[in-house]
Amino acid sequence: MKTAIMTDTNSGISVDEGRAYGLFVLPMPVIIDGKDYLEGVNVTHEMLYQAIEAGIDVSSSQPSPGSLTEMWDDILAGGFDEIVYIPMSSGLSSSCSVAQALAAEYDGRVFVADTHRISVTLRDSVLEARDMAAEGMTGRKICDWLTEHAYDSSIYITVNSLELLRKSGRVTTAAAAIATVMHLKPVLTIQGGKLDTFSKARGIRHSERKMLDAIADDIRTRFGGVPAERISVGAAGTFKSPDDEAEWLEAVRTAFPDYHTFYNRLACSIACHVSVDSIGIGVSVLRKPFEE
Repeated sequence: MKTAIMTDTNSGISVDEGRAYGLFVLPMPVIIDGKDYLEGVNVTHEMLYQAIEAGIDVSSSQPSPGSLTEMWDDILAGGFDEIVYIPMSSGLSSSCSVAQALAAEYDGRVFVADTHRISVTLRDSVLEARDMAAEGMTGRKICDWLTEHAYDSSIYITVNSLELLRKSGRVTTAAAAIATVMHLKPVLTIQGGKLDTFSKARGIRHSERKMLDAIADDIRTRFGGVPAERISVGAAGTFKSPDDEAEWLEAVRTAFPDYHTFYNRLACSIACHVSVDSIGIGVSVLRKPFEE
């Protein structure tokens, strides 16, 4: 069986990067000032950040069913026997359940894996699926493995500004105002696919420390006994400055010198909710030791 691995840009993998990795990547839609764009196709992170800072309305959207099935049809027509599609967590969007319903019409040739992940941890799942396909595993077995190990991960993110979350109704205007006045930075977490409050920190540096400590605690407790070479720690963010990206990655590498570490920008569709200069970190347990 020739199995294709497909994801969306919420994984942090761009369309072009996907081609280099032998993956198929669906660009996620974002809406800026009422106009529709596709990440990496006709909108960049820089364009989105400029719009956010200018106070222009931005939001994310689900991929249309037609865009999804059109891509599946093209992949299958291109010589692949089956597809494993790995979208963002069902706990964060209904796009996963929509994809699962559409896949039912493909007579067992399309498998939709709900990994309950997003961003850096979703990236780990996608790259592992690619490796499993290269080893000759069937789409069903790959999907089953991803589902079984979906919760072997966690994510923490500090939102620099609550303004976009306030606009979307996810936090109240009063709560956003209090946080701004008191210089509080909410630290959020994804454990099992849903976004929840983890803690609050006074200032970015304090929040960074809280996130690093939380990842260290997860490695020590939830993933205790897992060899270091099977732990992946991903730094992430919506930084405007490459220097800030490098600084955050260096902080993560310094905190976790024994583990595989990397940096990935948060997707434009995520930035639509968390704004610019937000900071994230995630940890995943890998199926096999990491290899360059």
